[in-house]
Parts: sequence; C-alpha cells; structure tokens
Amino acid sequence: MKIEVLGPGCPKCRALAAGVKAAADRLGLEYELNKVTNIMEITKHGVMVTPALVIDGEVKLSGKVASEAELTTILTAAQSKEGGSQ
Repeated sequence: MKIEVLGPGCPKCRALAAGVKAAADRLGLEYELNKVTNIMEITKHGVMVTPALVIDGEVKLSGKVASEAELTTILTAAQSKEGGSQ
C-alpha cells in the first residue's frame, strides 16, 4: 500500500503523518509512507487544502487531521479494496 501525506510540513501535516504511521503499524499493514511537500505535486492530486491523505493514488482525506480511529477505518477500507483486486 502506498500512503502519501500531502502538505508543506506544518504541524498538522506532521500530526497526520504520525497518526497514519501509528494506525498502519497497529494494523500490521505493509506500506510505504511518503511525505509530499512540493506544491506542484500536491496540486496534481487536485488537493487545495492540506494536510491531505492519499492512498494508492486516491485522495481519502483533505483539510484536517483525522483521529487514529478514523485513520484505522480509512486504512482498513483501503486494505480490503487492495486485497479484493488481487
């Protein structure tokens, strides 16, 4: 699973990245986490408000720091979708 946190590196962006990492680790997922700070790359995803969460190329969240429970739900759904397409 490829996870991207989009944002300029602000405290909210760092908090989202930490929350995603914690939730993914707790779920035992295999993932690659990247932080995207380049504004041109961020806008390529159609994101206008950061922080944003992108999983496997699909924007899942934008403009807020989700709770770990919300992130767990998002990651579980993405994992199920990923597993179903194999």
